[in-house]
Amino acid sequence: MAFGTQELVIVLVAFFVLFGAERLPKLARSMGQAKGEFHQGLADVKKAGDITEEDMERGGRTETAELAEKAEQSDVDIEGKTPEEVEDELSD
Repeated sequence: MAFGTQELVIVLVAFFVLFGAERLPKLARSMGQAKGEFHQGLADVKKAGDITEEDMERGGRTETAELAEKAEQSDVDIEGKTPEEVEDELSD
């Protein structure tokens, strides 16, 4: 269903009548921001889905739990260390 010129003119006239010419730029800006936030929300949901999929592939364990298990198997002390420090010790 495509809008023709006549329908577009009717919609614009309705906007001018309902919102006034001075409020139309604010309305357009708000609609643009809402569209941007919507797309950002979609991206966040997709990213969360990817993270969840990775967690499922690891058997539901977090990256930190998996790292702690590897350190325990390699007899590396993890007490008081950041995950990055533990990774460095495991790679040595």
